Amino acid sequence: MIGRSGNPTLNDNTFGRSGHYSGQNQMTIDGTVNKTMITLVMLLGGAFGTWSMHFSGGNALPYMIGGAIAGLLLALIISFVPTTAPYLVPVYAIAEGMFLGGLSARFETLYNGITLQAALLTMGVFITLLLAYKTRLIKATENFKLGVIAATGGVLLVYLLSFILGMFGITIPYLHDNSLVGIGISIVIVIIAALNLVLDFDFIEQGAGQGAPKYMEWYGAFGLVVTLVWLYVEMLRLLAKVFSRN
Repeated sequence: MIGRSGNPTLNDNTFGRSGHYSGQNQMTIDGTVNKTMITLVMLLGGAFGTWSMHFSGGNALPYMIGGAIAGLLLALIISFVPTTAPYLVPVYAIAEGMFLGGLSARFETLYNGITLQAALLTMGVFITLLLAYKTRLIKATENFKLGVIAATGGVLLVYLLSFILGMFGITIPYLHDNSLVGIGISIVIVIIAALNLVLDFDFIEQGAGQGAPKYMEWYGAFGLVVTLVWLYVEMLRLLAKVFSRN
């Protein structure tokens, strides 16, 4: 059985229901890496657009909100219909980039230099975990996977509850404040988001090994980018809490 992934876009049945392929029609790790790089470049392009608009005096908010909504809808379609990945992932990347560019610009306005630090930390965590996975310092055992999946589900439920309660003017203690406890909670969430990368690496490696179809390279890239976006946003939130204490 193909291993589990805490990333909701990658699950037990994703590769299994796609059949087995060989030769040029088969998914490869190198191909997935290339698709991931293309996706990230397109995401950065979308981000640059709303970032530039914000700092040139334009109203980037509609594009930021539109990108967030479009990104969510596209992510749901891609998740449930992986065959659409080669066509929709580039569009998703641009939409998500528009959202991230606007969000990053707003954080940058409040705390100068925060976006660069968040980006460098995200990149550093990604490279570190990739090396740890490749050298087998970290192994995606079944217990490890189950633990990360449970923790990820817990975080998503807390965020959902926070959103619902927020509509009634109720806030969850410590989740969004800059107290030491609040910072500690953000650190834990960052760690959980980072560990999802290990599960994604393992999932993609197994998919390539089991002969998943070529279009799954785009789907694998999509899963990695979803995790990286989450990790980057959590880095921004953590740094904002730290900066606001100064």
